[in-house]
Amino acid sequence: MKPRKSNSRDKILAAAADVAREAGPGNLSLDAVASRAGISKGGLLYNFPSKAKLMQALVEQHLQDFQASLEDAHTADSQKNLLRAYIRLSMEECQETEASASWIFSAIAQDPEFLTPIKSFKRQLFERLKTKTPDLQALLVVYLAIEGLRSMTLFEFHALSEDERQILLDALIAMADSAPNQIGVKDAPELPPTG
Repeated sequence: MKPRKSNSRDKILAAAADVAREAGPGNLSLDAVASRAGISKGGLLYNFPSKAKLMQALVEQHLQDFQASLEDAHTADSQKNLLRAYIRLSMEECQETEASASWIFSAIAQDPEFLTPIKSFKRQLFERLKTKTPDLQALLVVYLAIEGLRSMTLFEFHALSEDERQILLDALIAMADSAPNQIGVKDAPELPPTG
C-alpha cells in the first residue's frame, strides 16, 4: 500500500492498527493506542471522540489506501489492464503479513455495521472491474480466487505454499491478459457515506 503523509490522525490510525493486530479482536484499548502513538489520551479523543469513531476511521482509511494503491498500479500497468493491476496489488497485500488487516476483526467486534462500507466498496470494485473486463467468466474466477486468498490471509489460514501461490498468480495473470480490456475514463468507486 502507499505510504501516507504523517500527521497526528494518521499516527493514531497506524498505532490503532498495530495494537489491534497485537492485542487481538475486540481488545483494542484507547489507552494502549494513545501510548503507542506517543500522544495523550486527550489528544486521541480530540481526533476520535470514541472507540467506535476510531475503528470507523480505520476501516475507511484501509479502503481509501487500497483504492489509491489500485489507481497507482493501474496507471503503472503498461497495458492499463485494471484486472491485472487488481490481481498484482491484492497478491502483494496478501503476502505482506506485517500489514495484515486482522484489525478488521476488532472493528467488526466493536460494531458489525462496519461491514457495510466494506461490502459496498467490494461490490463497487467488482462492478468497476466488470466494466473493464468483458469476459465475465474470467472475471468471476479471478475475483473469487483473489478474495478467497484475501480471506485465507485475514484468518491466517495459509493453505498454499509459496510455489502454489506463484502458480495461482501466474494463472490469474494469464486469465487477465487473455480477457479483452476496455480502456476508459477513470471511474473509481466512491466510498459510501458513513454515519
